[in-house]
Amino acid sequence: MKDFKLTKGMIISAAIIFSCAIILFSSVKNNDSGFRTHVQTPSGHEYVRFEPGWFFVVPFSKTTEYPNVITTMYTDDEDVVGVTALEQPFEIRFNDATKSQASATVRWRLPNSEEDMILVHKEYGSPEKLAQTTLSKYSRECLKYAAQLMESETHYSGGMAKLSEDFQDQLEHGQYVLELKTEYVIDTVSGEQVTLTTNYIRRDPTTGLAIRNISDVQQFGITVSYASVDQIDYEPIVDEKLAAKIEQSTRESISKQALITAKQEALTAIEEGKKLIAQTEAKENAEKLKSVIQAEKEKEVAEQEALQAKFIADKIEEEGRAEAAKNQALVLAGLTPQEKAEWDYKTAVGVAEALAKADMPEIVVSGGNGNSNPLDAIGIKFLLDIQSQLKK
Repeated sequence: MKDFKLTKGMIISAAIIFSCAIILFSSVKNNDSGFRTHVQTPSGHEYVRFEPGWFFVVPFSKTTEYPNVITTMYTDDEDVVGVTALEQPFEIRFNDATKSQASATVRWRLPNSEEDMILVHKEYGSPEKLAQTTLSKYSRECLKYAAQLMESETHYSGGMAKLSEDFQDQLEHGQYVLELKTEYVIDTVSGEQVTLTTNYIRRDPTTGLAIRNISDVQQFGITVSYASVDQIDYEPIVDEKLAAKIEQSTRESISKQALITAKQEALTAIEEGKKLIAQTEAKENAEKLKSVIQAEKEKEVAEQEALQAKFIADKIEEEGRAEAAKNQALVLAGLTPQEKAEWDYKTAVGVAEALAKADMPEIVVSGGNGNSNPLDAIGIKFLLDIQSQLKK
């Protein structure tokens, strides 16, 4: 076997093959899903590949990969992944000069326009530089401006949603132009004049819309896909103020509840009193009605008994007169004095027996509510007069 000799031609061929492989390798690029690639050819031509997958470029072209969404976050958590720019929480100052440490998260969607994307690349050159020099700083400024529109007490008393709303509005449309307004008012407690300074959003006098400072975010078509104020950590003086506010609110709540309970108890007592009065009146009216009905009943019974007594008396009187007439007729017929005396005796006995047999009422009412014997109603004298007439 002959020794293998490396010839000059073989070396040149190998060099050509290797060069072609390098050229071929540099001409094939892969665009991952969720990313886009800026391509600059050796001649200086620029374009952007948005579609995912493998693609060919002119050999020796320069490519820069950008994520479709850039995330800027301000947090103490160092283990967060998938964040383009990770920074520590920053200080914000409310309108009452109190300070807090703010944590926030903002996700930025890069423009889908090739022209805008080329301008972004020319301005920043990489997604890291874009996030650190513009997006991160712009997020901080927008949240600081939003905090200046309210006091810390307003924030912890329910203004968190308003702070987030003002924060996102500036991220999307530009920072507010704020103006300071100074007012002099009299303190209601001390009676002294105090100075109040308040930040207001400057507005267009014609349209009433907020006047804004436009940044690269709006100029390059970068939009906000998500924004949140994750945490506001107040300084100690604000925490003390908040604790006092909570204590005062708790006392007021307890006092209001006690007042409501007292009012309810008073109303309950009034209603129970009305109920008792109504029950007493109903009972008294029932007793009164019962007494009236009983009195009317007794009156009717008394009237009936009086009529019955009078009827019996009239009957006895008529019977006595008939008997007297009969006796008178016998006398006129010529009775002897002995027979007359005997007849008078029998007549008197008969009247007495008649009275004894008469069905007289046991009770009659005379005048008031008292009871009396029927003889009291017709009069004993009346009966004696009948007997005397019988003797004549």
